[in-house]
Amino acid sequence: MSDLVQLTKQNDIAVITINNPPVNALSPGVPEGVAEAIDQINKDDSVKAAVLIGGGRTFVAGADIKEFGKLTSGKPRGAGLLPVLLKIEDSKKPMIVAIHGTAFGGGLELAMSGHYRVAVASAQVGQPEVKLGIIPGAAGTQRLPRLAGVQTAIEMCTTGNPVKAADALKFGIIDKIIDGDLLAGAVAFAREVADKPAPKTRERNEKLGNALENAPIFSAARDTVAKKQRGLKAPMAAIEAIEASTKMPFDQGCQQEEKLFIDCLFSDQSKSLIHVFFSEREVSKIPDIPKDTPLIPIKSAAVVGAGTMGGGIAMVLANAGIPVLLKETDQAALDRGLNTIKSNYDTSVKRGRFAPEAAAERFNRIKPTLSYDGFAGADLVIEAVFEGMALKKEIFQQLDKICKPGTILASNTSTLSIDEIAGATKRPESVIGLHFFSPANVMRLLEIVRGKATSKEVIAAAMNLAKTLGKVGVLVGNCRGFVGNRMFGPYRREAQFLVEEGAAIESVDKAMTDFGMAMGPLAVGDLAGLDVGWRIRKEYRHLEKPGVRQPFAEDNLCEQGRFGQKTGAGWYTYDENRRAVNDPEAVALIKKWVSDAGTPQRQINAEEITDRCLYALVNEGARILEEGYALRASDIDIIYLNGYGFPAHRGGPMWYADTVGLKKVLARIEEFRRQHGELWEPAPLLKQLADQGKTFADWGKTETAAAR
Repeated sequence: MSDLVQLTKQNDIAVITINNPPVNALSPGVPEGVAEAIDQINKDDSVKAAVLIGGGRTFVAGADIKEFGKLTSGKPRGAGLLPVLLKIEDSKKPMIVAIHGTAFGGGLELAMSGHYRVAVASAQVGQPEVKLGIIPGAAGTQRLPRLAGVQTAIEMCTTGNPVKAADALKFGIIDKIIDGDLLAGAVAFAREVADKPAPKTRERNEKLGNALENAPIFSAARDTVAKKQRGLKAPMAAIEAIEASTKMPFDQGCQQEEKLFIDCLFSDQSKSLIHVFFSEREVSKIPDIPKDTPLIPIKSAAVVGAGTMGGGIAMVLANAGIPVLLKETDQAALDRGLNTIKSNYDTSVKRGRFAPEAAAERFNRIKPTLSYDGFAGADLVIEAVFEGMALKKEIFQQLDKICKPGTILASNTSTLSIDEIAGATKRPESVIGLHFFSPANVMRLLEIVRGKATSKEVIAAAMNLAKTLGKVGVLVGNCRGFVGNRMFGPYRREAQFLVEEGAAIESVDKAMTDFGMAMGPLAVGDLAGLDVGWRIRKEYRHLEKPGVRQPFAEDNLCEQGRFGQKTGAGWYTYDENRRAVNDPEAVALIKKWVSDAGTPQRQINAEEITDRCLYALVNEGARILEEGYALRASDIDIIYLNGYGFPAHRGGPMWYADTVGLKKVLARIEEFRRQHGELWEPAPLLKQLADQGKTFADWGKTETAAAR
C-alpha cells in the first residue's frame, strides 16, 4: 500500500487514513492507496464497516494543482480518480467519510463517493474548481445535485464558495456533525450503520427534480453567471454538467462532465487562472530576504490622517486585532473620519458580515487623537495624508523625533519617492512604503515599497503584516508611481488620448469592460477623484520632457471643478445613487478643447481602444521588469489583478501579452510608434524577448535573472 495511505482497525471497524501533508492533496499514490485499502477491507470478514479520514489538520483539500498546471497531454487527473470513487461506492462494507478542516474539489468528490459523511462543526466543504477555470472532473457535478439538490449544486459549482458544516448538514451533503473527537465519533457512527443497507450516492435521484421544475432554475443560473461572471467559460460549463445529471443516467452524465472538464482544463482561461494561483504564492518569495529573517513584532499602530485612506487603513488594522491611534489636525476632520468608519461598520453589520458586538469591538480598537501623544509606543506608524512631498517630509521629521527606536515608519504614498521621504529622518532603514488601495478595508492588494536603505527586517515585517491583514503583499522598488501607478499612467494616458482623438468617453470605458476590466479607465478616474492625478501631475510637471504630447482634457476638467464622483461631475455626471450618466456638457467642453488644440478627429474602433490601453500597460511593465522594480512578471500580474480590476481569467497584463504572443504585441507597439510618436518606443526587454521567441514568464527563469 502507498506510504501516503494507512489501513488500521479498531476491532470490527477499519480506518483508512490519508497522510499527504500539508493538505492531503490527491497526488499520485493517494487514490491508488485508497483503492488498495478498499480491496483489503472487502476481503476481511472481520470488518463490518470502514472510516476514511485525513491525517493532520484537514481531510482532503483538493486535487494536486501542480498536476493541472503541467497541462500534460495524458488523461486529466479527474478522469483518473473516477474509477477509485466507484470502487468506494461499490464497497461491500459501508464507507463512512470523516471530515475535518476542508473537503474541497477532489476532496468533496472523494467524500461524496462514500455511503455516509460525518464532520466536525468547524469543517467546510466546497467545489472551488471554477476559481481555476475548470469544473469538477470526478463526478462532482453528478453526485452533488443528488445529495444537495440542483439549486445548491449550481450555486456551489458556479461560485466556488465553501459551505460550512451546519449548512452542509441542512443541504444533505453530510449526515451528522460530530461533537468531540472526530475519529471516535466516526467509528461509533460506523457501528450504528454497519448492518444497514449502504446508500450509493449515484443511485439517489429523488433530489434531481424534473424538466419542468428545473428549467427556470437553469435559466436563472445562466442569466446570473452572464451578469456576474462575464465571459467566463467554467461557470457555464458547470451548469451544463449539472443539467446533464438531471437528464442522463449517471454514467452518461459523467462522460458529459469529463468532456466539459477537459474543454475547460485546456482553455486559455484555465491556464491563466492556474498561473494566478501559483503567482499569488510566489510573491512572498524574496531572493535576498532569508526565511529566517527576524520579524519585528507589530502589536500596536498609529495612522496619520483620517481621510478616506487613513480611515480605511485604521479599519484594516483594527480588524486584524491591532489597536490603532488615528490622528487628524482638527476635530471636524477627525469626526468626519470616525463617522465614516462607524458607517462602514454599520453597513457590515446590516449585511451580516459582522455581529454587532464584533463590529463594536473593532471600532473600539481605534482611538482618535489630535496630537502625537501615544505615538512613542507604536510599533508601526502609517502616514496617510494627501500626495504632497513637503507635508510628508514634515510629518516624518516629527515621527523621527517622537517614535521609539525600531518603530516601522511607513508612508501610504501612491507615487512619491520613499527615499526622499526617508531622507527626512535619521533612520532611513526603518522607512518603507505601504501603499494600500482604496477602499483599504476592501481591496486585497498591498504594494510594499522598499527604499534603498530599508532594512531586511523591516521588509520581512511588512510582508508578514500583509498576511496578518489578509492582504496580498507584493514587494516593489522605489520609482515614480512604483509598479501599479507607474503602469497605470500610460494606460490612462492612452484612454484620454483616444477621447481627444474622437472616441466617445463611454466607448473607451465599454471597450475595456468588455475586455473584462472591472471598470473603464475614465470611470476609474472619476471614482478615485480626478484631482488626485491632477495634483500628482503638477508635482512632477518639471520632469516632463518638453515637446512630448501630454493629454490635456482631464486637467481641463479639473480646472472646471469637475473632480468626478465627489463633485457630482467629471468625465460623467452622477445621480443621487452615484450612477454614471453620459454628460453632454463634458462632451461639448472636450470638443471645444480639441478644436482649440487642433487635434485631428476620426472614428476609433474597440480593437484600437483595447490595444492602445493594454499595450501601453504592458510596454511600461516591460521597462519596470528590466529596471528591476518588480521581481517577476507574475508579481506585476498579481498587482493588477488585486489592485486595478484586471480580469483574473486573462491572467494579468504580462501573462495576457504572453498569450497574445510578444511578436504580435511588439508589432502593434511599433505600429503605434509610427502613428503616435516616441511615447510608444518599445521597451528593450519586450524587443529582446520577442526577437528570441520567449515570454515574460520565461524571463527570470534564465541567466537573465541571475545577471540582474
